[in-house]
Amino acid sequence: MQCSALRKNGHIVIKGRPCKTVDMSISKTGEHDHAMVNLVRIDIFTGRKDEGRAKLPAGELGDAIAPDFEAGKDLLVTVISAMGEEAAIAHKEAPKGSGA
Repeated sequence: MQCSALRKNGHIVIKGRPCKTVDMSISKTGEHDHAMVNLVRIDIFTGRKDEGRAKLPAGELGDAIAPDFEAGKDLLVTVISAMGEEAAIAHKEAPKGSGA
């Protein structure tokens, strides 16, 4: 699944619900844990606030995503999901004017 709405004021479907992302941040956890992307979303139909986290991958990919994200770049992040787990496997900067 390719995810291009991982930015503030973007729209994304989470757990089958359409949401607007109202805040995002990257937090680094302990020495051996993964960094996390923290998302605060508002369900566009119910107005309910929802918070969630996605693991920022360890290693080269995570090291490449974090500075681009913190610099405010629009990113396309490829995420795979299976059996209740998710993982980012690739990223690139979104094309200019793509609305991502």
